[in-house]
Amino acid sequence: MKHSSLVICFLLTTIQLSVNLQAYGQESVVVNAYRFGEGIRLSDKNGNEMRMSGFLQPFTEGRNRKNDLDEPTELRFRMRRLRLRLEGNTADDKFSYRFQADLSGTGEELDGSSNFLLDAWVAYNLARRVKIAFGQRATFTDNRELFMNSYSLQLVERSRLTSAFATIREVGIFMDGTFNIGGRNYLKPYFVLTNGDGPTLKTPDVGGLKIGGRLDYLPFGLFNNFGQFNQMDIMRERTPKLVIGGNYSYNSGMSSRNGRESGTILYLDNSDKVLLPNYTKFGIDFLFKYKGFSMLGEFVQATASVPGGITQRVRTDGSVTTDFSVDGVQNKENYIKARMFLGKAFNIQAGYLFKNGISVDGRYTYLDGDTHSFLNNGTFYNRPYYHTIGVSKLLGRNYGAKIQADFTYVRNNGNINNREGLPVTGNERIVRMIATFTF
Repeated sequence: MKHSSLVICFLLTTIQLSVNLQAYGQESVVVNAYRFGEGIRLSDKNGNEMRMSGFLQPFTEGRNRKNDLDEPTELRFRMRRLRLRLEGNTADDKFSYRFQADLSGTGEELDGSSNFLLDAWVAYNLARRVKIAFGQRATFTDNRELFMNSYSLQLVERSRLTSAFATIREVGIFMDGTFNIGGRNYLKPYFVLTNGDGPTLKTPDVGGLKIGGRLDYLPFGLFNNFGQFNQMDIMRERTPKLVIGGNYSYNSGMSSRNGRESGTILYLDNSDKVLLPNYTKFGIDFLFKYKGFSMLGEFVQATASVPGGITQRVRTDGSVTTDFSVDGVQNKENYIKARMFLGKAFNIQAGYLFKNGISVDGRYTYLDGDTHSFLNNGTFYNRPYYHTIGVSKLLGRNYGAKIQADFTYVRNNGNINNREGLPVTGNERIVRMIATFTF
């Protein structure tokens, strides 16, 4: 674990102990009745609560490409997630906190790397429906799918839109509120001020700050049992529920492809000082649920601006060069943009959860990279069309245990490669299976 992660863990532990030391020191702690998939809840007679929970997800993937190379099917077996969570709140609900760690050794990063520390934040209720949080957590400026818990996904994996444009987690200040504006109409505003470099603080922090927000509108009332943060309509909403939202963020000086890491892509000016491009992202999305049916729609677009003062770039080996060649021509702006996730994407998915716990789902994702964008990378991206169908079986009344499988058909646009850099002439077919067990 990085030093910054240890510091955050220490601060959270200190805060929680200082808040609850007297209550837990003087009163007996009670273990509440356990329900499968809902974690172990501890409380005292004053109302202070703490919950310990977690889940694991063994995962299998098979990938096949029909082409002239006659490649064998790629098989992959791994522990997709193995997470432990500790969270709680004081009796008056003024303070709350969460600590979550991933022990799987794999994570959400594009290169397969993983951060041990996922969530580490403490929150304070400024008012009855306004909360401010400090620390590391999922950011409100991502697309709506990132609001969903990983164990509650309709399909085996999140959409390709999420993998390209989502930051997932960041370190900073987060504010959110819930306001009734008349009848069943609600507004949920969010504000974010972060380091703009993804999870875990690094020293030195070479990038600038990221500022952004989101505004959600719920015209038919709030979802039951936090259904806004789960994909399937497991609560079988008795009346239609809808949330429509928009998000915006501006990252001043970004040192990676999409703001998910820090210091991986660096540029310098004539004085050898770090000078970085700026990254703007906005999106609109919605979630609808009614009697077992659910639908999620998302649109995201990202642009960048390149400072004219950039004169050098830092190679992966640490050396510096003034070469910004694009197709044999020096073009600094296009070279820099080609290393970032720029363009737009659209994702629509829907499914129906039957009363017997079987869910049938489908998804269509479209990526449209700018002329100069990492979305045009033939090895990892440059695949605009994704069609996915899936089936899930819940093994309990909630997300305590389930088994899922899906099939994805990836259409070849005529310019993609395999991991060895060889051209692929046919389409890709991906079969995935995952099991989820929570406690």
